Amino acid sequence: MEGTVLDPAGGAPGATSASVMHRARGLWRRRWVMLGVALAVTALTAAWTLRQPRIYAASTSLIIDVTAPRILDGEVKEVMGEERSNYWFNKEYTGTQSEVITSRAVASRVVDRLGLSNDPGFLGLPANQDEKTRVQALQAADAVGLLRSRIIVVPGKDSRVMNIGVEDVDPKRAALLANEVAAAYMAENQALKMRVTDEARTWLEVRRDELGREAKAGELAVYDLKKDADMLSTSLESRLSIVSERINSYNLKLTEVRTRIAAQQARVDAIHQLRKAAGTDETWAEAVPGAKDGPIQDMKMRYGEQKVACAELSERYLPEHPKLLECNRKLEVVREDLLKSLANVVRSAEMQLVEVKGEERNLNKLLDETKAEAFVVNKKAIEYGQLQRESDDNQRRYEDVLKRLKDVELSGLLRTSNVRVLDEARPSLVPVRPHTRRNLMVGWVMGLLLGLVAAVVLEFLENTVASQADVEEGLGLAFLGVVPRMEGGREQGERDLYVHRSPRSAVAECCRAVRTNLLFMSPDEPCKTLVVTSSGPQEGKSTTCINLGVAMAQSGNRVLLLDTDMRRPRLHRAFGVPNDFGISSLVVGEGSLDKAVKSTEVPNLFVLPCGPLPPNPAELLHTRAFKDLLRAASEKFDRVILDSPPLNAVVDAAVLATQADGVVMVFKAGKTDRGAAKRALRSLADVQARMFGAILNDVDLRKSQYGDTYLGYQGYGPIQDGPKGAKGGVAPS
Repeated sequence: MEGTVLDPAGGAPGATSASVMHRARGLWRRRWVMLGVALAVTALTAAWTLRQPRIYAASTSLIIDVTAPRILDGEVKEVMGEERSNYWFNKEYTGTQSEVITSRAVASRVVDRLGLSNDPGFLGLPANQDEKTRVQALQAADAVGLLRSRIIVVPGKDSRVMNIGVEDVDPKRAALLANEVAAAYMAENQALKMRVTDEARTWLEVRRDELGREAKAGELAVYDLKKDADMLSTSLESRLSIVSERINSYNLKLTEVRTRIAAQQARVDAIHQLRKAAGTDETWAEAVPGAKDGPIQDMKMRYGEQKVACAELSERYLPEHPKLLECNRKLEVVREDLLKSLANVVRSAEMQLVEVKGEERNLNKLLDETKAEAFVVNKKAIEYGQLQRESDDNQRRYEDVLKRLKDVELSGLLRTSNVRVLDEARPSLVPVRPHTRRNLMVGWVMGLLLGLVAAVVLEFLENTVASQADVEEGLGLAFLGVVPRMEGGREQGERDLYVHRSPRSAVAECCRAVRTNLLFMSPDEPCKTLVVTSSGPQEGKSTTCINLGVAMAQSGNRVLLLDTDMRRPRLHRAFGVPNDFGISSLVVGEGSLDKAVKSTEVPNLFVLPCGPLPPNPAELLHTRAFKDLLRAASEKFDRVILDSPPLNAVVDAAVLATQADGVVMVFKAGKTDRGAAKRALRSLADVQARMFGAILNDVDLRKSQYGDTYLGYQGYGPIQDGPKGAKGGVAPS
């Protein structure tokens, strides 16, 4: 079976074009509210405008140059600055002058000159006041602030023209005030210039004296430093040059000595290595550089000759022979002399190395002393340079201040101004305020906006179910259709059987559309049992149930209407059948279903009355016997429609919803509260009831909010078949 089991409290997600159109139609429906608010606001605006005093304006035009005309030499500059061509500078300058014109200083000059603080007409005081009250009002009034509030400064576009406007209730006084404000501005501008010049001259005189003392102290400090450093006869640059030459000379000699040390050190290292490699050979020193000098070569020859002689004697004589012994003694003496000479050569090389290293130490000491002296001289040079720069800077600043002081004194004697009057103000007899036409237009627009806000607020405060959008988007239910307001007789029976007796009416057509929507929701598995309920009483639930049964019966189906409202049953009265035997009797086991079912004047439509009212309807509907009764009825009839009590009143409808194939809600258009509808749907959701949808009942098609949506029901065929001019409504449940 088709249908939905959903949470009705959340509504439909998001807005659709249908809801937008619904809101738009709601606003259009309240167009008279918007129009009324707009007219009321416009009328109030007109009344307020007519009560306002007439305000007149006068304007004086000034030409404001950045600087005054130059009379002195261009090198003599004034204190107030110089002219520039920068766009942002000119813009800021114009804004500054506008602030000066509207300043309290300028307004005070005008008030004092014209005596405005004692002018009741200017202050807006009533003329019929007594003297005491008038004096108190004059003392309490702020004439300067009042004048400032009336001054309007408008700079000329792309020019140096400044328009000074003043508003007043008297056109002549407005022109007078405008001219006086311009004159006061020029006087204030000149006074400001003189005041700044005097302040600058005072400051420059003080600064001149201070810089004079600082320059003199700097010169004395330079002299004292030169005296302490003995730089009176020799300049500092000469001393630095002498020390630098000495350092260079010492560095050259030190480089030369270190070269000799390197060579001598290599010679001594070679001698030590040769001695270590010779071992016990006493003649190793022959390989030392310098051992081949003449005397040593002579000793070597004598040693060789003596050695040859001893060798010859050893061949002729025995070792103890006196000649051989004498020869060997002489050989030993020559050998010792040779070895001593070779040793002296080695010691000479070592002593030369020691001597050269001593020379290097002396040179390093002299170089260090000279460098220390150079550091001292450089430090004195730094101190001297710093003092000299400070002295020169003080002297330069002293000269600059002295020159500027003379310029300021000279420029202070000038009385030129950079402001000139272009056009004086003249009285104008045309008021500038109030702007009657503009105020009315603004009032009309504001009224329309306020009316729109009021219409929107009323639309959103509307909390009833009144349209298809409210059903689908606000409650999340399928919309089955509408039932128009019934136009027929005043009798209850005529309204209940309106579809049967007026088959060509809009109500009948709408009921057939609802029937079609219900049947097409599940064409393969048609619903057998259907509960029709509402959120509260008096919403047309029973009448809708009857008319829906009539529409289904007209399609050829055998339809049974069950009056399950065992608290306020009404179906038996609608069809004129007795209520002494019915559902309550069958549930307790009295009689049979065929006996209890009553036929009606509508073909294929039958009704099963409620029967005697039981004390416990909810428990009775929850019994096994009622379920069997419902199943037996669904087997004998094509459709079984249950007319149940309202959901928010009793729990009977929720109990019936669990036993039927589905539920159809009936909402009275413009009357059913959305909160009540959501509570009713929540109770159905809690029991997992299957919802087929909702029917919007008692829709007045003549209202503009429904005319566009359901125009077809009004424009196609007759709307009613009932008596002409009859009035009616929806039958109470």
